Amino acid sequence: MKDPARGSAAIGSLPRVVAASLIGTTIEWYDYFLYGTAAALVFGKVFFPNSDPLTGTLLSFLTYAIGFAARPLGALVFGHFGDRVGRKKLLVVSLLLMGGSTTAIGLLPTYGSIGMTAPVLLTALRLVQGFALGGEWGGAVLLVSEHGDRRRRGFWASWPQGGAPAGNLLAAGVLSLMTTVQSDSAFLAWGWRVPFLLSAVLVGVGLWIRLAVDESPLFRQALKAAQARKEAEQAPLVGVLKHHWREVLVAMGARMAENISYYVMTTFVLTYAVSHAHFDKQSALNAVLIASAIQFALIPLFGALSDRVGRKPVYLAGAAGVGVWAFVFFGMVDTESFGALVLTVTVGLVFHSAMYAPQAAFFSELFATRLRYSGASIGAQFASVAAGAPAPLVATALLKDYGNATPVSVYVALAAVITVLAVLCARETRGQDLTEVEEQPADGAAVEKPAVARGLSR
Repeated sequence: MKDPARGSAAIGSLPRVVAASLIGTTIEWYDYFLYGTAAALVFGKVFFPNSDPLTGTLLSFLTYAIGFAARPLGALVFGHFGDRVGRKKLLVVSLLLMGGSTTAIGLLPTYGSIGMTAPVLLTALRLVQGFALGGEWGGAVLLVSEHGDRRRRGFWASWPQGGAPAGNLLAAGVLSLMTTVQSDSAFLAWGWRVPFLLSAVLVGVGLWIRLAVDESPLFRQALKAAQARKEAEQAPLVGVLKHHWREVLVAMGARMAENISYYVMTTFVLTYAVSHAHFDKQSALNAVLIASAIQFALIPLFGALSDRVGRKPVYLAGAAGVGVWAFVFFGMVDTESFGALVLTVTVGLVFHSAMYAPQAAFFSELFATRLRYSGASIGAQFASVAAGAPAPLVATALLKDYGNATPVSVYVALAAVITVLAVLCARETRGQDLTEVEEQPADGAAVEKPAVARGLSR
């Protein structure tokens, strides 16, 4: 066993931790993206049948966006307890909450059965999903980051990030299968429920794997040190806002292009391809499925690249690329060629991967150990309220008002500008020793400043 103070673990334990984090995040993202895909294709007809098709989709995306409102609350609650009692326990809770709410959606009566109570219950369950996901991401990436060594942290920490495309791949794949083997009427009547009910089985598998891993050795050491000092600790949220507010702002800015582009290019594109470019649902789903499979393979490669050249160059390349590609994206969809649809979504996700892959290590390296769960989660999830939450909603509204996708491209490009500026404000963190990033101790003794703080003070 290597020295836990250096943030490393035994060679045999790290792949096990990575596997547990990846499988757990895949299941949680499956649940979350399943809702987004269903919102684009099904919920407008099932829960808002009295509206015209585009308005119904807009309303279903509104319930989709509401789930993001609970993610900051999840970040605060899970971050607080994750920094106090450990990462592993909170990850088990988040998985149970997500799986339970997703299974319950599969059992919901429709508007035709109970009227307005149906969309109200749907919204409530979406809020539970958002709360759970708000706590999942930070714990999963930190568990890997704090087990791994600093030389290859970008590579290892990128694997839980692969849970997003893997979950999207699984969600789109299951729904694609259901639409293939069923008629439209059967799919709307009951077939859409099957993927949601499948979550109960997946959660059982995820729990079995997640319970088998060890707590972060770096967290255990930090906890022992705090207990040895026998001093009253301030709440993690207070510590983050006092000592790491710059890092929180950087993380929020870095998330804008990454979050907005992803939901536009994987969720909104389903609506655009079907309603505006005249693709059938099956083709649109298959395009996202193929692109997600390619992205899953790319994420660890970009994570490894960030270990070689730095987090910032890789992240900046992705942000700039997605800002430019947004103006090509919809023109290729408008060709009504399936090959062009697959290519444009895939290239968009390549640029997204360049941001998403190093993000886990980058954010982990910004915060002190006893504040890391709170800091990384707050920075990531508060940004999602302004970024990912309204992205499909804004994109759909812009399409409805202007009749074309140019304003949507401008929207993505503006997000890219914000992300580029935020990342430029941060200092390179590649190779950062996680034990060197510490908050100010209670006695006021001087310690090394966090990486981004040092960068901004120059």
